[in-house]
Parts: sequence; structure tokens; C-alpha cells
Amino acid sequence: MTVASHIAELRKKHEHLSDMVERAQRAPGTPDQEIATLKKQKLKLKEEITRLSDA
Repeated sequence: MTVASHIAELRKKHEHLSDMVERAQRAPGTPDQEIATLKKQKLKLKEEITRLSDA
């Protein structure tokens, strides 16, 4: 797997997490902890994308 294809895959996962966060925030019964966990995962992916892009 090339770095570019790995970054593309990470971006897809980041976008999927963004969608999940939006849905969770709209759902009235979603626990705040679950939303926070999704946001942390999303941030880790973003940091990894940035790190790989700068390399």
C-alpha cells in the first residue's frame, strides 16, 4: 500500500466518523461519552493524515 492510498483510506474513515458524529448528535438518546469517543477517534485519524501528508 502506498502512502497516498493509505491517506485516502484514512480520509474515507474520517468522513465516515464525521457522519457517525452528526447522526449521534441528532439522536436524542445518544450518550455524551459515545459522541466524545467518536470525536477522539476522528481527531486521531486527522492527526495521522496530517502526519503522513507532511512526511
